[in-house]
Amino acid sequence: MELYVHLPFCRRKCRYCDFASFPGLDARMEPYVDALLREADFFAGDASEPIDTVYFGGGTPSLLPPSLLSRLISGLKSRLPMEQVREWTAEANPGTLTDPWLEAARRSGVNRLSLGMQAAQAPLLETLGRIHRMDQVRESVGMARAAGFRNLNLDLMFGLPEQSMADWRETVEEALALSPEHISAYGLIPEEGTPLFRDLEAGRLTLPQAETERDMYNLLLLTLKNRGYAQYEISNFARPGFACRHNIGYWRQVPYLGLGLSAASMVRIRTGPEGTRYTRRTNGTDMDAYLAGIAQNAPNLSEQSEIGPAEARFETMMLGLRMNEGVRDNFFEAMHRRSLESCYGVRLRALEARGLVTYVNQPGAWRLTRLGMDLQNQVLVDLMDE
Repeated sequence: MELYVHLPFCRRKCRYCDFASFPGLDARMEPYVDALLREADFFAGDASEPIDTVYFGGGTPSLLPPSLLSRLISGLKSRLPMEQVREWTAEANPGTLTDPWLEAARRSGVNRLSLGMQAAQAPLLETLGRIHRMDQVRESVGMARAAGFRNLNLDLMFGLPEQSMADWRETVEEALALSPEHISAYGLIPEEGTPLFRDLEAGRLTLPQAETERDMYNLLLLTLKNRGYAQYEISNFARPGFACRHNIGYWRQVPYLGLGLSAASMVRIRTGPEGTRYTRRTNGTDMDAYLAGIAQNAPNLSEQSEIGPAEARFETMMLGLRMNEGVRDNFFEAMHRRSLESCYGVRLRALEARGLVTYVNQPGAWRLTRLGMDLQNQVLVDLMDE
């Protein structure tokens, strides 16, 4: 099982961000940590098996004071089955890391950091609303290494407004110069309602052409492959032994418990003759409602539903095809009590004829082709409505 904890505090909200994250709420940090621990008490029964991975996301977890971070982690350990955690990730923003925070995190069990580098150029970082510059990325990596962290991820973004191929090449090279064990690279998706989206709609900013964005992705694939990073998912690359276990768990539908604002949970999986069912719930995004609900032992949920067999099968395809290993026949049948061939064989062969997927005999799995990665949404549309 996996655990996700959302820490919604940030110094300044990025201009592209639509996550539940808020600046100026430092006074809420302690009550929020208290609420997280009460929520863990409330949902402890959902942790029906040992927790293997933990992920602290945000927001900016590195803004939490070291004493509160230590109290949060020790409190979670006393409430949930966390004796077997193998990977514990905390997100951090360059420019917010401190030696005391790193020491508290490392001492408490955090063994992986994910730093939001995004771009190397100051104008692009300003466009994104990031608070850091490239020299602070270098400084933060150095601090993390000095504190004993040997598993670092750098997040990068491409397809940014006014970003050139030369900018992207420089960003990738700057990231590689820091020798991270893992790199995540995402194409920008402008989210409606964000300041960046409004600037694009008004014509104040312009995105690169779709062909340029594809070229950026191809440059990334080639460069990272040549430098010893294996792609294991559409947006994720790692040195041997450093693929993110937590994210792989999501893509393989491992049950997970989410705590905090906007956190999602997928629990109570059961597989019967008709297939797999599980319960999914998502917390609300309003801080006051969250704190009040937890105080009354009535968590503020924005959504709760049971996922039936057909939807569960489609999610196996949707998530599994993101990974380079694809969807294996034996995994699909073990989870759903039906063969992959009987559910999707006809559609997959039609997609294969169009060059979008391919079947690999060993180990027996359907995977996206390179073209299929570019047209993933079309693949999924064709697999819908089984």
